Amino acid sequence: MSVLSKEYFHNEEAAFEKLESIIWPNGAVCPHCGGTDRIYKMTANAEKRIRVGLHKCGECRKQFTVKVGTVFESSHVKLHLWFQAVYLMTSSKKGISSHQLHRTLGVTYKTAWFMSHRIREAMTTMGMEPMGGEGETVEVDETFIGRVKGAPKKRAYHHKMKVLTLVDRRGEARSVVIKNLQPKTIMPILKANIAKETRIMTDEAGQYFHLSKDFAEHHFVRHGQGEYVRKGGVHTNTIEGFFSIFKRGMKGVYQHCGEQHLHRYLAEFDFRYNNRMVLGVNDSQRADHALRGIVGKRLTYTGTDSIKI
Repeated sequence: MSVLSKEYFHNEEAAFEKLESIIWPNGAVCPHCGGTDRIYKMTANAEKRIRVGLHKCGECRKQFTVKVGTVFESSHVKLHLWFQAVYLMTSSKKGISSHQLHRTLGVTYKTAWFMSHRIREAMTTMGMEPMGGEGETVEVDETFIGRVKGAPKKRAYHHKMKVLTLVDRRGEARSVVIKNLQPKTIMPILKANIAKETRIMTDEAGQYFHLSKDFAEHHFVRHGQGEYVRKGGVHTNTIEGFFSIFKRGMKGVYQHCGEQHLHRYLAEFDFRYNNRMVLGVNDSQRADHALRGIVGKRLTYTGTDSIKI
């Protein structure tokens, strides 16, 4: 039986029940006052129609659904369609375009585009612990994509958007957009995200020359001389594999991305990499993990290709 044949992908009541089980595993919580004891579910009667999933808090007397305080709040799209969108985005290795979502879900392109960004916001991980640790290895590298809006074309990478990525060989990736490749830009990011006891692997780029001062070890390979692997596990092949998926998705599926949105696309690719099959997370579990991230994140639409947090 197809995963997409499950009831919560097609029935609104089932979708609310599924989301409540994820967001409220221990029972309903009022998003207005935080109350949990005197909450009851409102039901329809002959005189009035009640919205699906509506609850009322006996403490503050306010009504709410499980969508309040999440990226789904104030959305007019049916919740079961949101579930389909989340599943499609989290199960597609290189992503799924807003045009494809709009055709598949039967919503407008503008709606599909906004849904995509809300889901990416849910994929963003907050308050992460440092990567690596004693005896562990983290690979560090940068890549370039697209073009900074309004920037004149220059040699090499100077006019392109710049991405710095850290990959822990145990399976985790973290990516950030950076303005330049100067050590004063990169080092604070590395120190904040990697434990000092970690073994670092990079290429021969100059901005990484002095990493051994701040971390347990620093080894590098000379790609410019055709060197890609040395004894002792010295290589950056893991992070190159991550970039391969990222580039194929950005160029083959999304094709264009403005700099103001790039951080959300990075969150999407990081999320799928950190919740992949080799780490024991299947497609359905990955979708559930994304749904757990919807709380406390809001995006509002302010015009064409414009989003405000």
